[in-house]
Amino acid sequence: MSKSTTGKSTKEDERDFFSGRIYSMKIKEDLLYTKEHEWAKIEGDIATVGITDYAQEQLGDIVYVELPEVGRRFKRMEAAATIEAVKTAADVYSPFSGEVVEVNVELKEKPELINQDPYGKGWLFKIKIENLEEKDDLMSAEEYKKFLEGL
Repeated sequence: MSKSTTGKSTKEDERDFFSGRIYSMKIKEDLLYTKEHEWAKIEGDIATVGITDYAQEQLGDIVYVELPEVGRRFKRMEAAATIEAVKTAADVYSPFSGEVVEVNVELKEKPELINQDPYGKGWLFKIKIENLEEKDDLMSAEEYKKFLEGL
């Protein structure tokens, strides 16, 4: 973090530092985002769900992932998976109501894929969307970027 000439951080210094971090993080334009830092990619009535680059950075080294069972139904923003890192654990929420149709079984052996490629090989599960209107509650990439800047 940058320091002022007095050796103390100023609000402006913190804002500049934080904004720089946000812009260096990956935020993909073709995805939708939650305030809890999940992303969703919609293809027809199926959404692929994962956690954002910001979320994986905050968690640190991911060592274990508990994925939902295929066939399990969730309501929108219900906890659907758990990610454990070296020092913490976090729930992952389903951005849509629906039924899980596929999980990323590769994460059982390689949970670090979430850290390495959160928007690609680190996806968590796919859910058949019951109500596509729920996407209206999600943020665009630009909205998510602004949300992060306000944290």
